[in-house]
Amino acid sequence: MRNGITKVLAGRRVESVSGGGRLDLTLDGPVTVRVAHEFRFAAPSFAAPAEVEHFFPALTFRPTATLLALVGRTVDSARITLAGGLELGFTGGGALSVPPHAQLAPWSVVTPDGAVCAGLPGGEVSWIEAETGPGEE
Repeated sequence: MRNGITKVLAGRRVESVSGGGRLDLTLDGPVTVRVAHEFRFAAPSFAAPAEVEHFFPALTFRPTATLLALVGRTVDSARITLAGGLELGFTGGGALSVPPHAQLAPWSVVTPDGAVCAGLPGGEVSWIEAETGPGEE
């Protein structure tokens, strides 16, 4: 099920990016990727190495211009790491990385009907059965 996230997110267009006490990436569908703890965003850079921004939503933040530039782009790749983190790649470049956390649920993927999957404390990942087929790994 770890890479079932590709089926849920890949090919979806970013419709909005919002900040505050968490990062919300609203995708078409509608599907929202919610990040409630620290994350890194590597912005595309064609003249130099990619610039990496490190964010702590729990401290309240405003999305930077590089994060806002994701609006209109498509999720190219999505994967859940073996440790329980979430990694997203976008068309035109850019990568979002959410590490697992020992005590907090750092990320989730939700629809209007509720959570599809979530990173739980300690790197565990929870899936709603209806969103994945039996035996999907």
